[in-house]
Amino acid sequence: MKVTEVLLEPFLPLCRRFLPSRLTGLSLALLKSTALEAAILAGHLLLYPTGLTPERRPAVPSVPSPELDGTARLPVPAAPPVVLLHGFIDNRSVFVLLRRALAQHGGQRVESLNYSPLTCDIRTAAELLGRHIEEICERTGSGRVDIVGHSLGGLIARYYVQCLGGDLRVRTLVTLGTPHSGTRVAPLADAHPIVRQMRPGSEVVEELTRPAPGCRTRFVSFWSDLDSLMEPVETARVDHPDLMATNVRVTGIGHLALPVHPVIATGIRQALDETHAEERTAGGLTVA
Repeated sequence: MKVTEVLLEPFLPLCRRFLPSRLTGLSLALLKSTALEAAILAGHLLLYPTGLTPERRPAVPSVPSPELDGTARLPVPAAPPVVLLHGFIDNRSVFVLLRRALAQHGGQRVESLNYSPLTCDIRTAAELLGRHIEEICERTGSGRVDIVGHSLGGLIARYYVQCLGGDLRVRTLVTLGTPHSGTRVAPLADAHPIVRQMRPGSEVVEELTRPAPGCRTRFVSFWSDLDSLMEPVETARVDHPDLMATNVRVTGIGHLALPVHPVIATGIRQALDETHAEERTAGGLTVA
């Protein structure tokens, strides 16, 4: 944020002079957000090649016996693995900072998944995600996972949870700038079939409005008032009567900053910690 303020400092007096006072605050926030988005984009382009290949899966660490010191302890449920799912025409490199923040804070296993940039159907991508989740659960011995999805990644994960029975495997789904109700931005991009599926009224979006009684997954959606890819910005909210959803409004940052900004990382950690604390309070059993 300091970099953004330095870049904008020469323009602040000009903005205050020529803009109406009621628009000055919004305009300055928009300028700061745009400058931050440009800086993040430049950095991400440098990192992009590092995320083209699938990440290596580390060996599952052995769990020490609770009776090594001679004292029997009640089993404490371990936090489930966290799966990071990127957005449209992106890869796992977008999560380099968030991954580090989650791993350092809670010690959870964090895994990033890539889906093909040639993906043309959200349903197919959701089925593939389901197979990945089953493999992760089998490899780690965990019955459930948490997912953090940015943009399209969040929509793929929601389709898996809500339409393919993924609520049995996904404890918490955190979405960052995901067009849950469809976005009208960039109409010229409709040539791409997956963009058409992200439009309001598409078959995929309509499927997500259908009843989902008994869905076990908890949803936490972060949406920004300056997200230029969400039209309208409120489309990044989860509004469904059958879903356990918390919508978190973010101010002053754009679409690309959502998986990078430290404030968002803190919010994600808190959301996952709250769910884990509830399960521990319930005696180590997952509360459906």
